[in-house]
Amino acid sequence: MSNTVINRRREERRVLAGTLVGTTIEWYDFFIFAQLTATLLTPLFLAPVGEANPGLAQILSFAMIGISFFFRPLGAVVAGNLGDRFGRKRVLVMTLILMGVATTLIGLLPTYAQIGIAAPILLVLLRILQGFSAGGEWGGAALMSVEHAPNHRRGFFGSFPQIGVPLGMILATGLLFVLRISMTPEQFQAWGWRIPFLLSVVLILVGHFIRRALEESPVFQELAERKSEEHTPLRDLMRTNAKQVIQAALIFISNNAAGYLVIAFFIAYTTNVLGMELAPVLLATTIGSFGWLSFTLLGGWLSDKIGRRNTFVLGYGMIFVWMIPMFMLIDTGNIVLYTVAIFVLTMGLGLSYGPQSAMYAEMFPAHIRYSGISIGYAIGAILGGAFAATVAQILLETTGSSTSIAIYIMVLTVISAGAVLWVGETRHRSLGVAGFHADGTAKIPGVHP
Repeated sequence: MSNTVINRRREERRVLAGTLVGTTIEWYDFFIFAQLTATLLTPLFLAPVGEANPGLAQILSFAMIGISFFFRPLGAVVAGNLGDRFGRKRVLVMTLILMGVATTLIGLLPTYAQIGIAAPILLVLLRILQGFSAGGEWGGAALMSVEHAPNHRRGFFGSFPQIGVPLGMILATGLLFVLRISMTPEQFQAWGWRIPFLLSVVLILVGHFIRRALEESPVFQELAERKSEEHTPLRDLMRTNAKQVIQAALIFISNNAAGYLVIAFFIAYTTNVLGMELAPVLLATTIGSFGWLSFTLLGGWLSDKIGRRNTFVLGYGMIFVWMIPMFMLIDTGNIVLYTVAIFVLTMGLGLSYGPQSAMYAEMFPAHIRYSGISIGYAIGAILGGAFAATVAQILLETTGSSTSIAIYIMVLTVISAGAVLWVGETRHRSLGVAGFHADGTAKIPGVHP
């Protein structure tokens, strides 16, 4: 084996590690907040509302999760513009630091009992900073992995930043489980809840060290060699590829909405409505996250074999079919059946998440790719997961039945599967500068010269 091949493979491993570690830390930060929202936010930061109207307080708590999603597009625009102009690597380092600062400061926040209304206001501001950071993180990590990948392994390489979601969830949920069983409820509410946020500092230092060692994407290096070809990424994106942004957003809404039921809603629903114990529910969610991780990797690998479109449709078909049986199992209040329900759902989530990085990258020309995939992803997150837990809570309060929540996700799943079919297969498209026409449309091998 030549030194060139050895060096290339070594760099590929560094890239996969860098994108995986970074997205894992980003989503650990995000999920810590989402899961504590379901169980702790109301008494600490919304005490008066919680005492007067617990149902409304729970809805407002879930809205706290959603508010940050509205700032993801802003983060996507800023990070996408910088990433398309100055490189993927620099922006990835910046987003990691921003998320770490916001998460650490949440761990230092005074509560409502200490500073009154200023507590939830400061919390919202830090959530906005988290949303801004998350809006720019995913696109850069996805591009670094896919643009470094051999053509026949883009789906598999692109699944590595994707598994940062279940890995972040495993870290967040596992840590909360350990803290819950190692201290009294009074200790956890008094100071224990701050530990997961403050530990983010250590993770950020590790991630920063790994990401700084990465080489820039080869596609961006190709762009940099053509500096005379000036462009304004956002304007070019809206002029030539607005349709692809809409398609990317619609593809993501079902996966993101169903995912945020696992991340936030189910924990509150099982403990507050069904009366289940929190620690076993957290453990079951952690087990489900391993299924999410495994099937996300499988989804990326499978998309290299049977195509992005077919893998997406398979995953969304599983989510659609499983929704009503899943809620029937959850509503029994049996922890074993709850674990089965979540694990099977994560199979569909993984298959419809693993191919996403590769498919999105293949939808956009190189010079606007960071902007395109980041903005599409961010808009999809708003339409999907931003208020999924809030909508689910409102449906439950209004109808008194979890079946309405299942139907809500099923409708979103039909929309997302339809968007995948609208895009069609992208697997054989070139990612290089010469792979797209001047009008932003892809050159299809064997069809276009």
